[in-house]
Amino acid sequence: QGILQQVLKVLHLKSCFYYNIIMSKIIAFLKKEIMLSLSLLVAIISLFITPPSRELLNTIDWKTLATLFMLLSVLEGFKKESIFNPVLKLTSNIKSQIVLTCFLVYSVFLTSMFVTNDVSLIIFVPITIVLFKAGHKEAYIIPVLTFENIAAIRGSLLTPFGSPQNLFLFSKSDISFSSFLLMMLPLWLFSAFLLFLFILFLYRHDKKEMIEISHDKNEYVWRPEGRFKRILYISLFIIIVFTIVSRTKYWPFVTLFIALALIIFDFKILLRTDYVLLLTFLCFFVFSSSLCRNPLIADFLQKKVSGHEYVWSILLSQVISNVPASIVLWPFTKSLKALIYGLDSAGLCSIIGSLASVINLRLYNREYPGQGFTFIRKFTWISLIFFAIVVLPQYLLLLLD
Repeated sequence: QGILQQVLKVLHLKSCFYYNIIMSKIIAFLKKEIMLSLSLLVAIISLFITPPSRELLNTIDWKTLATLFMLLSVLEGFKKESIFNPVLKLTSNIKSQIVLTCFLVYSVFLTSMFVTNDVSLIIFVPITIVLFKAGHKEAYIIPVLTFENIAAIRGSLLTPFGSPQNLFLFSKSDISFSSFLLMMLPLWLFSAFLLFLFILFLYRHDKKEMIEISHDKNEYVWRPEGRFKRILYISLFIIIVFTIVSRTKYWPFVTLFIALALIIFDFKILLRTDYVLLLTFLCFFVFSSSLCRNPLIADFLQKKVSGHEYVWSILLSQVISNVPASIVLWPFTKSLKALIYGLDSAGLCSIIGSLASVINLRLYNREYPGQGFTFIRKFTWISLIFFAIVVLPQYLLLLLD
């Protein structure tokens, strides 16, 4: 009996030891992934407000989740196979500081329309930091990264697949692809022009300032052995875009085809997919669906949001970011234009307004640990000035609608 007690005591101590290790890792992970923690918390709370049921599963937008999974997986392949190397190679021929800044900022602005704003930042922010450090121009890094963040937010707004919130709202609405482009085109054009003015102001003291960077000529050369996978990922991306634009009812089969193609030809890419973002989306879908099914809350939001989508989308995004705000507000909105104008501007108000901004901060912190507050302070001032300039013209466009 004494031996049995000793064994049980040892097993208890070991179980406590492993339990503490597992819990500490889970807590560390949740602290790191703030948006996931928030979405998980509100999802759990919402299930107490409206008990879960079979109807909840039916109201979750599985099509958006599937499309997002395809995009995130294939765009990981874009990064892995360095598909944007020809674009980055052009930097080796640029000697003017202002031209280099324009090249980097507008590369983000244009590519974000196709590869989503966060992926565009993941591609260009690290190379921006490397180039400016190599050229001894570190004083410009935070302003230029802020311009790139604005470029990602405002460049991606033109297309339905430029950002997760655009993708979600396009899939839920009945607006055509061409109508979506025309609706967003004025914001896109004005933002492109305004970004150029901001860059000119940054270099107002010396518009001819030069930068000297030594490049490895082979650094951005495509590897011949990667040709098949580059063709594969570009082809899969075209299929995904067609699936989004056509709104085909066969999207489950497309998702299965994309998944099988990745399993067969590049299984490891599935391990690099951003499942945290997918899980965050799922939690906010649960939260939104639960609210919609609660009569009192649904009635309150319907009265408050309808007709005031522009203001609500901007303000709510400062609390839970624009992607989850789109999920929460969509069921109660009558104006897609007002909602999406607000959501695609919310990231200019604060760092939490857009998930892309949070990613930008993460990338900067990797290179400059402990400098996060300095980044946020300068980032916020520049972004707020941009927001202050665009917020009123956008509102006037809505009044003219």
